[in-house]
Amino acid sequence: MSETQEAKWYVVHTYSGYENKVASDLATMVESRGMQDLIQDIKIPTETVTEINEDKKREVERKIFPGYVLIKMIVTDDSWYVVRNIRGCTGFVGPASKPVPLTEEEVVALGVEKHSVEVGYSEGDRVKIISGPLEGYTGVKSVDTADNNVCVILSMFGRETPVEFELDQISADD
Repeated sequence: MSETQEAKWYVVHTYSGYENKVASDLATMVESRGMQDLIQDIKIPTETVTEINEDKKREVERKIFPGYVLIKMIVTDDSWYVVRNIRGCTGFVGPASKPVPLTEEEVVALGVEKHSVEVGYSEGDRVKIISGPLEGYTGVKSVDTADNNVCVILSMFGRETPVEFELDQISADD
């Protein structure tokens, strides 16, 4: 297998309750063997849930897919062997335990990777709203955040009003 190939996300099945142990053991093994170029990231998909018991609220982190760990790796004989032989790991998800990478849509749906969006405007430029209820308005963009939001100052009813938009709702005003 080629070493120049791109790392992809794979799903590994573990014994129930062993997800954290498998992830930490794998991270330790990758570090000790110097395999960071082959096994690049290890994630356990979780969500934060608010539980209310006897009028007490508390935030709890729950595993979205108990018994599974996501690994971003380049599959070689060595990397496959290391992952398969971690205690608590029962194998890759796929036919005959052969690793099958997640599709781009699955990676986005699981939220395991943030994709950066490049835009054709920068802070202080005039921009145009291209979708949503304020479509057609133009304003001066003031803030561009890393979490896919843009704050635009719009002149509405004689006042300047800051409005939040997603990056794909805005374009450079030509």
